[in-house]
Amino acid sequence: MERFDVAVIGGGLLGCFAARNLCRWDASVLLLEAREDVCTGISRANSAIIYPGYDHKPGTLKASMTVRGNEAFGRLCEELDVPFSRCGSLMLSYGPKADAVLRLKYDRGLQSAVPGLSLVSGREAEAMEPCLTPGVSSALYAPSAGTVNPWELCIAACENALQNGAQLSLNTSVLSIRPEQDGYRLITTQGDFFARAIVNCAGMQADQVQRLIFPCDVSIHPTSGDYLILDRDAGLHPSHIIQVEPEDGGKGLNAVPTVEGSLLLGPSERENGIDWSVSEAGLSFVRRFAGQVFPGFSEEHIIRSFAALRPNPQRPDGSSIGTFVIEHPAPGFRSLIGVKTPGLTCADQLGIYLAGETAADLRLSPNPDFFPGRSGIPRMKRLGFDARCKAVRQNPDFGELLCRCEGITRGEVLEAIHRGAVTLDGLKHRLGAGMGPCQGARCRQKLIPILAEALGISEEAVTQSGGDSLVYGGADGTL
Repeated sequence: MERFDVAVIGGGLLGCFAARNLCRWDASVLLLEAREDVCTGISRANSAIIYPGYDHKPGTLKASMTVRGNEAFGRLCEELDVPFSRCGSLMLSYGPKADAVLRLKYDRGLQSAVPGLSLVSGREAEAMEPCLTPGVSSALYAPSAGTVNPWELCIAACENALQNGAQLSLNTSVLSIRPEQDGYRLITTQGDFFARAIVNCAGMQADQVQRLIFPCDVSIHPTSGDYLILDRDAGLHPSHIIQVEPEDGGKGLNAVPTVEGSLLLGPSERENGIDWSVSEAGLSFVRRFAGQVFPGFSEEHIIRSFAALRPNPQRPDGSSIGTFVIEHPAPGFRSLIGVKTPGLTCADQLGIYLAGETAADLRLSPNPDFFPGRSGIPRMKRLGFDARCKAVRQNPDFGELLCRCEGITRGEVLEAIHRGAVTLDGLKHRLGAGMGPCQGARCRQKLIPILAEALGISEEAVTQSGGDSLVYGGADGTL
């Protein structure tokens, strides 16, 4: 039985950043993930927004972590070699009730020291974003807001943790946890592991994981949301993140100019348990709202729709919990339960906090050899002409274009597989393959044989996202 100082359960954003920050201490760290790859759960689908911090009650852990996390995000992405756009956000109002909500958020933001926050007139907002429907009554401008690709960030955090000595065990579900002298035995589908401490970041299953060994007063009640993605050539591209505070309350709209150049619209909100399928009602809501806010919105520019899940924590009496839930039922055991928005913004801050608390439990010393830097996969489309020529001379695979929409070469695909991609979604998460206007219609046929050969499997065994999601799913073996 392998023995570790700390076992982190869950390879999403929270788990990967917990593992990365635990490596700042002199500790042996094990990261357990039930799926075939990291970032396959709730971390893979969200609004991709790095929030400024005005939405939360001043003085709370969530508010302080959001402001700190936002401030440090540029440096974090530089360390991990991940693109980040601090494009700023505009929250719009179209009436007096929503104006009052924006004023409340503004006051909260000032108390939380959100930098550069200002209330602007509707005319000023429309001048900043000419693509908006006229009639904006006021807007809350937050220049510190930004956007990032959550897939790239999660994978980068995992890779940096591995570079600093952490171990990763994929396809590893935790079946039970037993207390032992000086720690815990984890019984998993890949055998038993011993850990002196456990950090539970199991996402939608975090409450269930805790109940394997300790009571849990918090239950996770998932809600789903639907999103639309517009092509980068849609002509409807605000330069800021646009958010709408509805005059009649209820769910608003996010319009996010992504770091890839497309526009993300959504989400709707519906309570239907763990369901990754989109709903026509939810997509209709997003389309209708987008048409109201952007006169130039046209459905012909939609290239993809998808659904996301949010873990809403509740107390036994059914009351909702608005803050981060960090359970600590016993020495050396901590659970992050129901962490939702702004979990992406606070992932590193939560990891720093969990690592520090765990280090204190185990009386760990700082790791003088920890290195925060990580180099991403060389992306040909992000390089200048001379740098591309140099890369091709060194490795001709970087000169063979496979995905025209996103400018992805064979060399990049092979490097992504070397770093852990075992599915088509694994390639998408690392490179963006299949995210362009054709959504993989042209490049998929080229990627499947490369993936099959590298993994030593048949082309018929290649999956979209693991499990039974076979790409050649038809009885006749067609796509």
